[in-house]
Amino acid sequence: MTKKTLILSVFILLKFLLQYFLISPEYDLQRDEYLHLDQANHLAWGFVSVPPFTSWVSWLIHLLGNGVFWVRFFPALFGAITIVIVWKAIDVLNGNLFALVLGATGVLFCALLRLNTLHQPNSFDVLSWTAFYFMLIKYIKTANTKWLFTAALFFAIGFLNKYNIVFLLIGLFPALLLSKHRIVLLQPKLYAALIIGLLIILPNLIWQYNHHFPVIHHLKELAETQLVNVDRIGFLQSQLLFFIGSSFVILAGLYALLFYQPFRDYRLFFWTMIFTLAAFLYFRAKDYYAIGIYPIYICFGAVFLADIFKQGWKRYLQPVAIAIPLLLFIPFYQVGFPNKTPAYIIEHTSSYKALGLLRWEDGKDHLLPQDFADMLGWKELAIKTDSVFSTLPDPDHTLVLCDNYGQAGAINYYKKNKQLTASSFNADYINWLRYDREIKDVILVKEVGDEDKGRQEEIPLFDTVYLAAQRINPYAREDTISIYVLRGAKVDVNKRIKKEADEKSQDQ
Repeated sequence: MTKKTLILSVFILLKFLLQYFLISPEYDLQRDEYLHLDQANHLAWGFVSVPPFTSWVSWLIHLLGNGVFWVRFFPALFGAITIVIVWKAIDVLNGNLFALVLGATGVLFCALLRLNTLHQPNSFDVLSWTAFYFMLIKYIKTANTKWLFTAALFFAIGFLNKYNIVFLLIGLFPALLLSKHRIVLLQPKLYAALIIGLLIILPNLIWQYNHHFPVIHHLKELAETQLVNVDRIGFLQSQLLFFIGSSFVILAGLYALLFYQPFRDYRLFFWTMIFTLAAFLYFRAKDYYAIGIYPIYICFGAVFLADIFKQGWKRYLQPVAIAIPLLLFIPFYQVGFPNKTPAYIIEHTSSYKALGLLRWEDGKDHLLPQDFADMLGWKELAIKTDSVFSTLPDPDHTLVLCDNYGQAGAINYYKKNKQLTASSFNADYINWLRYDREIKDVILVKEVGDEDKGRQEEIPLFDTVYLAAQRINPYAREDTISIYVLRGAKVDVNKRIKKEADEKSQDQ
């Protein structure tokens, strides 16, 4: 094993170790993770919420036992592969050992540590962007058209993971037109690569067409309820915070792309970042959508700084440069991860509020960061629903209907009773409702905002209606969830469920 390989192996090992020690035991999985894990039971070429790739990873997790260890493993793996690609890119750019270590350190000790704790499309999204940019570097350096095909492959898989990667092309295309590399547009093999990429994503496009393009409704809803609250200045501030320890490396890389002679062939990367960020700003994208841009720019910066610091007294700046990401990671570690109890966070509210971490998607400040609050109370909800379900005499004819996908997914993940399957009209669950059995009893799992706490709508339809349990957690995003039991249906429940599902589908 060479020295370089040994050092890279240490970074990979450290990456995995950190991912498993950044979450306090008080926290469960995050709301979205339950939905993604449930998708393994309903494999398809598309979903209302995300493209299919995450469901394939969930299927692997399910095969491996569906435990939290494996839920954490795959995003950590994608993060580790991102480090490997950064390492390889620096090597291709002729970076020395210092450049390799600086680049790997910058990518390890940054916001990716938080992103890579969650089983969501974001971890593979960053990997896809980084891999695509790496293939572009390889093509520019070698002019070998095989890298066009590889880039198309990574883009297609990235598209099947998260549509966000389309912004990569939005930023790259005008930059390409402004550069001497626009000649690639006359390369027939480029279009062959594009056709192959299109064929890979075609099943998802067909799924979208057959389901009336739910992605459009999802984006519209996102724009109306969340993106409208995005502050463009805040977006730019967050970009600095994500890679605060290596921001000087990224800035050095941007400078080098303009003025460093060995990077003259890669100048289009400077304009790619400008155009891509401009597109994100125009569409009021969430700040973390842009994280995938930066790892490759750490490569350019690391190689440039290695050249600057290679002689004379400047050599002594090498350990300083490596130490900066580590030192600046310390305060980020204190507030950027769910490694403190909710009580501790509330006691130190000022630190979190000063960084804007208590601001949720609704534009208001709350007790905890939103994604921390979204990791509380789920297991308790499942336990209580399980307990209520066990009191009913006919589980084969009992429907568990939840208000949202977080509730349904959490119950299905933590449940002990295998006869229990939670359903919902929300997100992908609306397509998974079944109508092939008579429903005699119903368990309703209701949000705190429920306007019919007396169940006046359901009382005429059942023999008995009562509040069976509540899950109350003041720190959770849903601080109160109520569990109602409706016994002895007087109507055809399937017919009513089908009608409501059809109405909601039309609204979408």
